[in-house]
Amino acid sequence: MTNDLFSLEGVDGAVAALERDLTSPAGPRISTMRNHNFAILVYPPRKEFHLRQRLRTMIGRLESEGWAVLSMALHQVLFERLRTRIGDEELQALVERERRLYARSPERAMNDLRQRLAEHIDGPEGLAADIEQRIAAFREQHPVDSDRTLVLLGRTGALYPFFRSSALLKHLGGRTSNVPVVLLYPGEQRDGGLSFMQELEPDRDYRPRIYV
Repeated sequence: MTNDLFSLEGVDGAVAALERDLTSPAGPRISTMRNHNFAILVYPPRKEFHLRQRLRTMIGRLESEGWAVLSMALHQVLFERLRTRIGDEELQALVERERRLYARSPERAMNDLRQRLAEHIDGPEGLAADIEQRIAAFREQHPVDSDRTLVLLGRTGALYPFFRSSALLKHLGGRTSNVPVVLLYPGEQRDGGLSFMQELEPDRDYRPRIYV
């Protein structure tokens, strides 16, 4: 990689900076906090496909150098969790219920769905537990050095507006074998915090390094 790669701006610059820090000669330096080896890559929601292209290129380079990379789509993690916990029939019934409620009141439908999904998304036994299990299984299948393992958490926009990334990363603390974990965050940095999908009020409760 050349120095020109690291002088880029926007999505290209953020991905380049992330790759530079991951491949530091002294080991990944995306975080300075022990047992909290997380980072957040912020990008405009409209740049979703552009980001995916840049990440595919980065992943290809890392894997060619012996890295093991696990990419997770959080909406798929949630759907698989729901199918396991409540079953396909109950999941379909939930979808139909929300359609009926939405026809009467979109706000009521949203609040009802938020309440029903909360236990599956939030807390240490929500998505964080499933992500922990997937990382552990991936590590067993790819027993390379933790400093050459990367986990990417993407498709967070599909969980809008139910998802709080700051809470998820807190619940993952100490549960990821200290491998680098990067959350792909559609939104923007403003007013000292991160605005999910450029719609929600900025959340300032973040400790990880932010690439933007």
